[in-house]
Amino acid sequence: MTATTSLSALGTGAQSKGKTGSLAWLVLPALALFLLFAIAPLAGVLLLSFANWDGIGSISFAGAANWLRTFADPMMYHALGLTFIIMAVSWLIQTPISLLLGVFSAGSQKYRALLAVLYFLPLLLSSAAIAIAYKSLLDPNFGLAAGLHLPILAQDWLGQPQLALGVVIFVVSWQFIPFHTLIYQGGVRQIPRQLYEAAEIDGAGRFKQFVYITVPQLKYTIITSSTLMVVGALTYFDMIFVLTNGGPGNATRNLALDMYLTGFKANQMGQASVTAVILVALGLGLALLLQRLGGKDKNGSQLEGL
Repeated sequence: MTATTSLSALGTGAQSKGKTGSLAWLVLPALALFLLFAIAPLAGVLLLSFANWDGIGSISFAGAANWLRTFADPMMYHALGLTFIIMAVSWLIQTPISLLLGVFSAGSQKYRALLAVLYFLPLLLSSAAIAIAYKSLLDPNFGLAAGLHLPILAQDWLGQPQLALGVVIFVVSWQFIPFHTLIYQGGVRQIPRQLYEAAEIDGAGRFKQFVYITVPQLKYTIITSSTLMVVGALTYFDMIFVLTNGGPGNATRNLALDMYLTGFKANQMGQASVTAVILVALGLGLALLLQRLGGKDKNGSQLEGL
């Protein structure tokens, strides 16, 4: 009986391996596209960071000159620090608001479905369109200040460094809060109702249920959302470019915009490629760091303990 069972198990294992091997070729198209549109451009940028090129003429080898010039440039450190400021402040704004809106919109009331549609409207707009709209609304002469006759709004929002940076962070948060709200809404709807029913029997109110059930059960959702926020903050370009063009002065010149201005305005493609490699390394490092915060079981379900 034991020998028969062993032979059956071996047969099943061999059959399973055969099916896996026969289906392995299905990943080849996706792998080819990944190599063509992700790895190959990245390798090209890495090689270009060791060359001199103005975007038009011939490419010449420069060695480590571009890297040394980039790390000796104070503007790079200014742009890097500004990038981290935008990243940190926008995360502090987006995370609690998205979490609360996600919990609220996960309810079954009909009016919440209507509000959810209104929350997600910014997702339908491009970053450039949003920047143009806010640039018009914040105009001290023809924007909201003039239309609503509110002198408090008649400020040079995009002409003062601190105000311009605040506007950038506000617009970024306004644009992406609906996306993360959708993520949290899906996470909340996966939490079993039995947990809340048990808490109600024990006399726990809404606040305690939120703190001791909802937030812990959304651990992996929070990490996923935070990863998207943090890595996405490294690539904010189009909205800042249209809204402030890095100004006033260099008050809103983050690393992505600095890369563009260095490459396409100063015609220093090699040095701009160094900045691109730095952005990729930062994104990869931050993503791995945040994933480590989730513990060893990165693929574990948020419904742990059930």
